Amino acid sequence: MSVWLPVAPCTPGACVQRARTAAAVPRAVLRLTAVAALLLAGIALLPVGGRVPAALVRRWCRWIMRAAGVRVRVTGAAAPAGGLLLVAPHVSWLDIPLLAAVRPARMVAKTEVRHWPVAGALAARGGVLFIERDRLRALPDTVARMARLLAGGAAVTAFPEGSTWCGRARGTYRRAVFQAALDAGVPVQPVRIRYLTGERALSTTPAFVGEDTLLASLWRVASARGLVAEAHVLPVIAPGTHADRRALARAAQGPARTTGGDRRAGHRETAHWKSTCVL
Repeated sequence: MSVWLPVAPCTPGACVQRARTAAAVPRAVLRLTAVAALLLAGIALLPVGGRVPAALVRRWCRWIMRAAGVRVRVTGAAAPAGGLLLVAPHVSWLDIPLLAAVRPARMVAKTEVRHWPVAGALAARGGVLFIERDRLRALPDTVARMARLLAGGAAVTAFPEGSTWCGRARGTYRRAVFQAALDAGVPVQPVRIRYLTGERALSTTPAFVGEDTLLASLWRVASARGLVAEAHVLPVIAPGTHADRRALARAAQGPARTTGGDRRAGHRETAHWKSTCVL
């Protein structure tokens, strides 16, 4: 593991809420079966994926969320057409279908996603841009590939924190992916993601953090009641409004920035996280 990689302090034991009722077991089994069926249907349609209307892709992503027992709420303006970099904080594997419900896009993901059951095959065949996070030398090639796609009119989704956080605390947006938007001359679309229980209470149940496994996270989400996934589409950042990737990253993260996630914050970061993250 490279020392430059961003690392979140969130862990399943300290941060994640769990369903503990026996009644949750049959509900979870039914939900996971429905999710698997929808994912397999998506894999079957991949050969004609380019001809599937974007509206149907968005609807399919919402179906996956609903099958898992999660209601979807998208607020704010519609994401524009054409080349676009969508960026959001990273909490869960649920972020992927949630953002695709905002606008279908090529996803930037860590190479480990290739090995996820069912979803990994869907990601690989669906054109996900895999990034080797422990190989810093490979990063410029990934950024250049993103820039070519953006310049060609494609949408690309990235999670600039570089790691998942529990949702009670956030990391700092890393700058590399914003270079692709600058090079391609395309706008950046920030999206805020929150997971709630009911209408108000922030939930960490969907968080996929630390040494958590995908299967454990899937089961936790499918076992829960009343989860709501909320994506708020913020005003788009037009090309040419920020001189460099540092300024663009700060503008995209906006007021949601936290002192957590920056190694230079040292002990102040740890103290802040303990006060905001631990349940």
